[in-house]
Amino acid sequence: MTQNKLITPRKLSGFMELSPQKQILFDKMIEKIKNVYEKSAFVPIDTPVLEYSEILLAKTGGAIDKEIYAFKKGDTDICMRYDLTVPLARYVAMNVNDLSFPFKRYQIGKVYRGEKAQKGRFREFYQCDADIVGLDELSLVADAECLSLVDKVFKALGYKVLVHVSNRNVLFGYCEALGFKDKTQDILVILDKINKIGRGNAIEELTKLGVNDESCQKLIDITLKCGKFESILQEVETLNDNETYQKGISEIKEVYTYLKALGANENCYVLDLGIIRGQNYYTGTVFEAMMPQHPEFLTVCAGGRYDNLAGYYTDKKLRGVGLSIGLTRLFDLLDNAGLIEEVAPTNMDLQIIPLGETLCDCLTLKSYFEEQIVCDVNYENRSFKSKMKEANRLKVPFILVVGEDEVKSKTYSLKNMFTGQQYNLAKEECLKTIVEYLKYKKN
Repeated sequence: MTQNKLITPRKLSGFMELSPQKQILFDKMIEKIKNVYEKSAFVPIDTPVLEYSEILLAKTGGAIDKEIYAFKKGDTDICMRYDLTVPLARYVAMNVNDLSFPFKRYQIGKVYRGEKAQKGRFREFYQCDADIVGLDELSLVADAECLSLVDKVFKALGYKVLVHVSNRNVLFGYCEALGFKDKTQDILVILDKINKIGRGNAIEELTKLGVNDESCQKLIDITLKCGKFESILQEVETLNDNETYQKGISEIKEVYTYLKALGANENCYVLDLGIIRGQNYYTGTVFEAMMPQHPEFLTVCAGGRYDNLAGYYTDKKLRGVGLSIGLTRLFDLLDNAGLIEEVAPTNMDLQIIPLGETLCDCLTLKSYFEEQIVCDVNYENRSFKSKMKEANRLKVPFILVVGEDEVKSKTYSLKNMFTGQQYNLAKEECLKTIVEYLKYKKN
């Protein structure tokens, strides 16, 4: 093939691709998140990337959203999942008679959104979701469990977060009490972005909706209330006697009581009535987690309660509450900020280097060692010096040199590449030395 016929290798924008070294770190983060979910009694499921369009688009009335990847295969209209919540709803509706409730599931997988690719926004990204679904009823203990889970996950990852908690019924009820029930959704859209647009612009937009000046001030004042639960509750508890408003206050109190009972670190949570969450399916508790030391990251985890999870797919009442971490975005932010730990470019514990005609003997040794450690043989036809140089580059902890004399004596030259120590040992002693050193390094 001539040079001018070669296709230039390139990838689509908005799709993250990592080096092996960074992929190891990414996979470790997934493993830590999985461990936290499973220790909290959540079970895994895995739903297909592709779904029938009528399933994924039910909430949009069948209209093709500009962010959804959709195509046709034969006579079948298909979409790529854009989140893990809608597939969960479909899954629960299909299997409702076989599941035990409350159903606590987690799912970690890729989702797809055809939005404009830019910094912090990807078209393909991993979501790490955990949800609790109840049949007919779902205790507010579930809300507290999910809130507790956020702190546990980020503690396992080694990062501190502050979780901002609210309840949508508070602002729903407040709008209703002020006489704007029919404009509530439009009002909440404006209040949801008040920190971005500022008080003055928020008042201007609210005025255009027909909200008078006094009501504008009241709506903005309550939206900006943020602090310790007891303090904020004391300020707003008797602010209004609207039934929906009081329902929201009551639910906040109850969730906070359960959160404390679960042993959650109260310093990691604040009551922030400005947390609204734009998605209309949220019906009660809502929350967003931020990293206080890095406010520029904005929200790194979010979620809330939805009391009509699968209403498009079943007549059964399925209530849910859950959280989601956009791991691809989070990893990218942490990496760019230099907050990701460095690891070796390989997960190898031992590399065996053959000298002379000992390749088969090296492969036999590999099968022995890999029962307890990660081991490989460098069987490339290159010089010993270049193989040692490559092992250094990969930061392999141990090297085992196997020549014909070593095969005969069954005593091998083992080198610790970090300390420089060298040993002449039988394979059993080599393995013991490596395992003990790795255990020491880990602790």
